[in-house]
Amino acid sequence: MKKKIRILIVDDSALVRKILSESFAKDPELVVIGTAADPYQARDILVIEKPDVITLDVEMPRMDGITFLTRYMHVIPTPTIIVSSLSESNKHLSMDALEAGAVDFVPKPNTRIVETLPLIMPDLIRKIKIAATVNLSKIHTNSVLSSHVGRQPLKVSTNHIFAIGSSTGGTEALARILPVFPSGCPGIVIVQHMPAEYTASLAERLNRLSQMTVKEAKHGDRIIPGQILIAPGGVKHMKVQQYGGQYKIRLVDGAPVSSHRPSVDVLFQSVAKAASKNVVAVLMTGMGKDGAAGLLEIRNAGGRTFVQDEKSSVVWGMPKVAWQMNAAEAMVALENIPRTMIKALK
Repeated sequence: MKKKIRILIVDDSALVRKILSESFAKDPELVVIGTAADPYQARDILVIEKPDVITLDVEMPRMDGITFLTRYMHVIPTPTIIVSSLSESNKHLSMDALEAGAVDFVPKPNTRIVETLPLIMPDLIRKIKIAATVNLSKIHTNSVLSSHVGRQPLKVSTNHIFAIGSSTGGTEALARILPVFPSGCPGIVIVQHMPAEYTASLAERLNRLSQMTVKEAKHGDRIIPGQILIAPGGVKHMKVQQYGGQYKIRLVDGAPVSSHRPSVDVLFQSVAKAASKNVVAVLMTGMGKDGAAGLLEIRNAGGRTFVQDEKSSVVWGMPKVAWQMNAAEAMVALENIPRTMIKALK
């Protein structure tokens, strides 16, 4: 019999705790081993019960969720999903939580909780099951890689594009590798699976860390050296299209692809068509298969393709599928991705 995933729910709202508990109880793979109204109660349950996964609110009395993560996750590392309301302050707090070691997050509705909270349950349950497979030792918090490629701008043509796809574990992986790319790198386009409204906060954080300029992509943006464009989360797919001698971003409507919108497959397929042999692409950590088919199209079009290796991936799902499809020419450790992509230009 398959072992159930043991969950600790931490939220100051009794109603939220009740709805989450009842929803998890309907899934035969999950069991709630405790609920806590604040991190102090959570600490006591955590020490005794040692759950497999924690769902954690950010804004709570007595101690906030970020402080809880930073104080206790080093002592009893436990995969944690942030479940918090969508507000301007919480967007940044959620990014802080990922930096502190949380695995993922799901926005909690702000109003009519009884009606709206059940709507997020399929996504939350899916992420809980992914989190239960995560090896927290592969999450590198507060750690930017030292540069192996130098800080001098590269002399590259505007014909070149770097493309990156990532999911679970990807926000921190990006925070480690993007600061290493020199300011004159080819334009980089990225799909990181995130809920709507959060990718702008991710871009702001990465921009503070990076030598290149990082921004959330807008329809019509040019892809230019020295700039990184991150697909807006949750609403539209991001494509690259060639207009004369330029590459531009198109944000398009469409059903989810490989269960995601934006989809790495959609981005990679468009890049293969628009830039063919002038693309260097890498598929990084994440559950599922999104990006594998698109990476194969890039390789078949003459582009250079790589996947993150299992040892450095938080979840070796997407890269594994791509590797099994022969979509990548090599597996690369996270720390070597910038150097490998830049070397591929030559």
